[in-house]
Amino acid sequence: MPNKYDLVVIGSGPAGQKAAIQAAKIHKKVAIIERDREIGGVAVHTGTIPSKTIREAVLYLSGYDQRGLYGQGYCLKEEVTITDILRRVSITIGQETEVMSHQLRRNGVTILKGTASFLDQHRIQIKSHHGKLSQIEASYVLIATGTRPHRPDHIKFDGETVIDSDDIMQLKKIPRSMAVIGAGVIGVEYASIFSALDIKVTLVDGRDSMLGFMDREITDELTHLMRDRGMVIRLGEDVASVEKDETGEAMITLVSGKKFRAELVMFAAGRMGCTTSLNLENAGLQADSRHRIKVNEFYQTEVPHIYAAGDVIGFPSLASTSMEQGRLAARHAFGLSVPNQQRQLFPYGVYAVPEMSVVGKTEEELTRDKIPYEVGIARLKETARGHIMGLQEGMLKLVFGLDDKKLLGVHVIGEGATELVHIGQVVLGLNGDIEFFIDNVFNYPTLAEAYKIAALDACNRFVE
Repeated sequence: MPNKYDLVVIGSGPAGQKAAIQAAKIHKKVAIIERDREIGGVAVHTGTIPSKTIREAVLYLSGYDQRGLYGQGYCLKEEVTITDILRRVSITIGQETEVMSHQLRRNGVTILKGTASFLDQHRIQIKSHHGKLSQIEASYVLIATGTRPHRPDHIKFDGETVIDSDDIMQLKKIPRSMAVIGAGVIGVEYASIFSALDIKVTLVDGRDSMLGFMDREITDELTHLMRDRGMVIRLGEDVASVEKDETGEAMITLVSGKKFRAELVMFAAGRMGCTTSLNLENAGLQADSRHRIKVNEFYQTEVPHIYAAGDVIGFPSLASTSMEQGRLAARHAFGLSVPNQQRQLFPYGVYAVPEMSVVGKTEEELTRDKIPYEVGIARLKETARGHIMGLQEGMLKLVFGLDDKKLLGVHVIGEGATELVHIGQVVLGLNGDIEFFIDNVFNYPTLAEAYKIAALDACNRFVE
């Protein structure tokens, strides 16, 4: 007889971990199946943690974040190598993996190594790294297998000159020039990070705008800052071909006929769900054209006892939202209360250079829905802390309802944006208004003072 579990989680990324721990804390028997050698999924090994660690290493070693004080020529290390950067990534991944393994085992979660596939709606087969087959049975299943980079069929990937975002960890050297194909979150992050190393970067995307879920004024600010660093941004352009020439460089040809060279080409043009090996049909499920799984507001699939969460269900595909989706899925499965999803205030963070973060409504959404509003803006360099840090860029934008002056949205670009946004997130969650920021006292000097500056700016704009 196969071992039976209350919950079996397929995948040990952010969604899988939090679902497993939530179920274990209410004394359920839980197992996680992970096909890779180490737990953590894409978030730890090729995605969230590595890209953010690379960002911190680049900003530190290049001296980029101190140039506002010491001049544009300032650098901490004359020649930054890929070894310098990846050494820090390796240390961070090791620490994260150790902490996660300890958390799962401390909560009594069984970790099973191997590739999972459905035999039927309750039985799952596991193929170990040595080819051994075993079976387990589950009352509930959570699919949290994440995604992998989409590789266009007409592009020849070689892992050296033409790569996807997962291949960044295997780079042998820092390129002198780089093309990033895809201006989504991953593409924008890596394009801006490598640009901070004074590398010639070209960013290409078939859409007419980038990061469409963010406020247009924030993305316009980012575009200006990236172009100011010498980055070439080609929106509304698709790649026709990528060919290596006799020098080893890549020749990129766009559908419009434009051509340019780059030493490294990175594709970040969407991602595909990691579901092909699951034999979903045996469980009565099917995936869409991008191999993603459709769920309802409680993260249930078409088979009620099988749930899915994280990147494998699509937007927003962020580690933070994936964690919450996994936790809520487990709570729903075992009859615990689940918050009204309409009231969930998920912040979105983009770890570009500079950072960006948003929570709540954008101007574009409010205009579309015919909701009158007013905005208040503060430049981070206007604060005393900004002067101390030598900030030359960054802004905080608050959006308030025109009639009741309730806070509707918070949009931040600049140093610490992904931290600053949480102040506004709390006020949004408590249905607060402009008076909170005006009457509240913020530590001095801090970047948080920008909230009061932005609120006062909005006060000056309201028509009495």
